[in-house]
Amino acid sequence: MSAVRHRLDAEWLRDGALAALLGLLDGDGEEARVVGGAVRNTLLAEPLGDVDIATTATPDEVIRRVEAAGFKAVPTGIEHGTVTVVAEGRPHEVTTLREDVETDGRRAKVAFGRDWQRDAERRDFTMNALSVTRDGTIFDYVGGLDDLAARRVRFIGEPATRIAEDHLRILRFFRFHAAYGHGAPDPAGLAACIAARPHLDRLSRERVRMEMFKLLVAAHAVPVLAVMSETGMLLSVLAGVPLLSSLSNMTKLEAVLGLAADPVRRLGALALFTVEDADRLRERLRLANAEHERLHSMADGWWRISAENAEQDGRRALYRLGRERFTDRVLLAWTRSPAGDADTVWHDLARLPERWTAPDFPLKAADFLSRGIAKGPALGAVLRAAEDVWIAADFPTEAADIAALADAAARRALAG
Repeated sequence: MSAVRHRLDAEWLRDGALAALLGLLDGDGEEARVVGGAVRNTLLAEPLGDVDIATTATPDEVIRRVEAAGFKAVPTGIEHGTVTVVAEGRPHEVTTLREDVETDGRRAKVAFGRDWQRDAERRDFTMNALSVTRDGTIFDYVGGLDDLAARRVRFIGEPATRIAEDHLRILRFFRFHAAYGHGAPDPAGLAACIAARPHLDRLSRERVRMEMFKLLVAAHAVPVLAVMSETGMLLSVLAGVPLLSSLSNMTKLEAVLGLAADPVRRLGALALFTVEDADRLRERLRLANAEHERLHSMADGWWRISAENAEQDGRRALYRLGRERFTDRVLLAWTRSPAGDADTVWHDLARLPERWTAPDFPLKAADFLSRGIAKGPALGAVLRAAEDVWIAADFPTEAADIAALADAAARRALAG
């Protein structure tokens, strides 16, 4: 297929650091272009993201040229031809044109080349195979421009072949459709993903986590995850029944409350019912400790959050949980309540952290030592008991009330 050429007028192509780097690599017998996501997103009027460069120059030649110009070169993926060049404080990935020599569905051995069409044909989707020269000429070897115009995520060549090269492309197909596609997924691509579904178990769980988190925050995550559920794909990834209506409600609540799409919170809506689910997801997706702890907190008693006595109960929960975990748990409970996203009581509860800051517990160990409580386990127990009473009393702040609370707690401890 001959290349289709198109023009791109993008301000970022004239950016100082990028323009200088392209100039270094584009000349004296070598050629360099920006490839992939930056071209795709510019044509779709989406946020730019990273700007990656492909070049005919070998990694050694890339390093020689950029270091001679005073830039820093870091061989971050040298075995696959990738050098990270730091120009004016910003990193740019520069990768030599290549062809896959051997693949096993998880990793590939590559050979460096000089053929732009062959390099484009080894990529995953047509919309990711566009390249642009520094003068703004776009090269399209695989029909990516037409697919972009149709918002169609389509594998390059035979879908089964592309998937066999890297089984993560199964998840990437759904993730890219959720981010950039319109309508139903490409039928040929979907059929190939379904046929290759057993290979998902061969993928590293860290890579699966990365793709799922990106999918969860994509613009059309809910309908795409519904397709994954219908085809058994989601069950393979999560090892549990997905709660799509809860996720759908979560996306609406984030929008109503002006919250950024949060992959951990959305994962909780999709897959959490009990704390055991949080533990399962930690293992299935190799979650970071902080991510697992958030999910565990969401699952731990979300059903006790209700619109009844919401203000006082909400203050108690906010004090115990902190702002982030309070919001997580309230939103999860709201997604599973009969109330809609316009419900004023739930709305006020979710907004509680904006109008009320939890105070610090005003009593210290010294307050009970002076009242005759000895150091040791008894001191810790009376502090905890006093804090529970203080919370139940709705966080009194008057000195007399606090002193009376301390006196009563100390008497109970000494008597008991």
